Amino acid sequence: MQNKYLPEGSLIGTPENREYISSLQGLERAAVQGRILEATALRCDGDMRLHVDLYGLRGVIERREAAYCRPGEPLKDIAVITRVGKPVCFKVISIDHDEYGPVVRLSRRDAQLECTKNYLEDLIPGDIIPATVTHLESFGAFVDVGCGIPSLLSVDCISVSRISHPRDRLCCGMPIRCVVRSVDTESGRIFVSMRELLGTWLENASRFEIGHTVAGTVRSVEDYGVFIELAPNLAGLAELRDECRRPEPGQCAAVYIKNIIPERMKVKLVLIDSYFAEREPRSPQYFVDPNVRHLDRWLYSPPYARKIVETVF
Repeated sequence: MQNKYLPEGSLIGTPENREYISSLQGLERAAVQGRILEATALRCDGDMRLHVDLYGLRGVIERREAAYCRPGEPLKDIAVITRVGKPVCFKVISIDHDEYGPVVRLSRRDAQLECTKNYLEDLIPGDIIPATVTHLESFGAFVDVGCGIPSLLSVDCISVSRISHPRDRLCCGMPIRCVVRSVDTESGRIFVSMRELLGTWLENASRFEIGHTVAGTVRSVEDYGVFIELAPNLAGLAELRDECRRPEPGQCAAVYIKNIIPERMKVKLVLIDSYFAEREPRSPQYFVDPNVRHLDRWLYSPPYARKIVETVF
């Protein structure tokens, strides 16, 4: 069954959504059917109400209807004002009239509550779900896992290759696939991971050959060598040579592949050059078929490797 509780912004450009929100009759139908729709929040007034673009009709989300909160959890104003200029999901709860005409009362809270009850509460560790990156912090990325409901993708779960900040890999607004890492049954919070979808050591290493010179990214510089990322889930070690200037983390690098040793999960490199260059995060390359919806176990290391690196959900 197709998941209909998608991250905010997934519906706004669809013909069906446009048909519902572009007329009073369509909005009345949506209210009867309990349909979840999307539109852009134009502004937030002094009473913390969101005013929503409904093709000339006035749509209003009262503060208490702006987001679903668990019992005892207060709704913070920042959660309301940060929606301005962005798509918001909602259900139509009523259509009133005043001296200026129709006022369409909307509830983002009701949409999120339905998403939680019918979708998120059924998720278990190992489920693969779509998400959209909404905010980046040094410790991880916050992602929308459905109807604007946030989940944490911690920095160590973004990839096997270590990064200093999520912006090295992601950007706000980027659609991604992730896997449910854990579910806190008391708070209802969901924690996700992405590295299990970015390929095993062998899958990544098979894209490279001994004797080739390839591009990479400097991730760390140690006394014994330089760790160069060849792919999000694959890094190699290059020896520091006296004739080369010392590279810096974040620089691009040209490296010669000296050896690939699967049983030790090692790629030996020779650093040819390093340089600074602007590079925007690219959409992740996934090694899991789009039709696969669940993982029980992910084995990163080769079966014959001396060290086992795996995730058991």
